[in-house]
Amino acid sequence: MDVGIVSYGAYVPRYRIKPEEIGRIWGVDGKGMGKGLMIHQKSVPGVDEDVITISTEAARYMMSRVPYVNPRDIGALYVGSESHPYAVKPTSTVVAEAIEATPALTAADMEFACKAGTAGIQACMGMVASGMIKYGVAIGADTSQGAPGDALEYSASAGGAAFLIGSEKIIAKINKTISFTTDTPDFWRREGQPYPLHGGRFTGDPAYFKHITSAAKMMLTEMGTVPGDYKHAIFHQPNGKFPTRVAGMLGFTPEQIETGLLTPNIGNTYSGAVPLGLSAVLDKAEPGDRIFVTSYGSGAGSDAFDITVTDEIRNYKRDNAPTLDKVLADTVCLDYGLYTKFKKMIIMPE
Repeated sequence: MDVGIVSYGAYVPRYRIKPEEIGRIWGVDGKGMGKGLMIHQKSVPGVDEDVITISTEAARYMMSRVPYVNPRDIGALYVGSESHPYAVKPTSTVVAEAIEATPALTAADMEFACKAGTAGIQACMGMVASGMIKYGVAIGADTSQGAPGDALEYSASAGGAAFLIGSEKIIAKINKTISFTTDTPDFWRREGQPYPLHGGRFTGDPAYFKHITSAAKMMLTEMGTVPGDYKHAIFHQPNGKFPTRVAGMLGFTPEQIETGLLTPNIGNTYSGAVPLGLSAVLDKAEPGDRIFVTSYGSGAGSDAFDITVTDEIRNYKRDNAPTLDKVLADTVCLDYGLYTKFKKMIIMPE
């Protein structure tokens, strides 16, 4: 049975803050910091936005593009994030209710740093292929955190994307998925801590680069392919520098990663990073395009996917929801004061 993406939807909050504005507050060269990270600005959730609202918006866009799909045929819904608004209360049930997929489905929240969204895609693939469900929804979304003044503050942003996984009218067939996982503690946040800690440079070579290159090479070997066989490539993008470097290490060209590389303009959306990159590619994809995808989540692991766009994309009602180009065109820049208010770093007394 062929399994793949039947529909997708993506959402990013309209608010932005620039690295130089953050640096202004902390007395550092924020513009230089942004240049080093290859980040020009990052998205910021509005005062009334969180992972639930972002996931719901993305899921509604996803469903609007497939009006023939009955929401009641969705048998599973997973929301992957490391910033769920409730410590004890699922995000997934709220989203399922919002798209009228309840009550006959299984739902759960997933967490694996920045790859929880792609883990959800894998879970839905298995359930569809086994015949347990007709459709599954996998969402990757975050309103990521970075401690004030920390390097993460220049990149941690907000956004997410939703994917409807099924076996009928597939617009992008998932030919293969494979994962590489180890216990590598490069990034963590204990219960009750407001901001995560990280291993500095340790998050690079033994963490991000090792896992992505290992999963990617495993995929290329399994499929008997080379980088030149793919029209597009998407790698986890904690900044603009890392995916550019890892693409070169693996033999992919700047042109192959250009469409899916969103971090320079929206920052690191954590669990939303790869799903948003894939959404940007699908916005422009044509039949026969081959897409190479590798996510990364600290702790640590990578999920790789080999995807082929099908002829069905010609019939797909992409214009029933805003493309990412349209979503990202509507922006409002914030100063640091409004940023702290929107991020709830300062709270008005009741």
